[in-house]
Amino acid sequence: MGKKLEGNGIWESSRMILPEHREAYVRLMKEQGRRGKPTLDDQEIQQIEQAIIVSYNERKPITLRVFNPFDDEELRGLVTVINTSRREVKLSRGEEDFSWIKLEEIIEADI
Repeated sequence: MGKKLEGNGIWESSRMILPEHREAYVRLMKEQGRRGKPTLDDQEIQQIEQAIIVSYNERKPITLRVFNPFDDEELRGLVTVINTSRREVKLSRGEEDFSWIKLEEIIEADI
């Protein structure tokens, strides 16, 4: 009985599980892998903002690490617009390839 509950045995041993139930179970397992956003101190926030300003003023490429609940994203490009009212930056990776990134989602910035 123990081997039926290991690996894929949970699905293979019982043909009575509906596909909707299996999908819901898989989604639940994925949601349990979610993690919380790290809190940054004032010095780290200031360093991130300074790197963004340098990239914007001097047209230097910047690498931003953006928070994601499952796996952080690392984006590289030029800061072309800083929108202070919406607290966002526009990161351009080419002529037509760009992203708007919220400042509170950025957890690390390197020039």
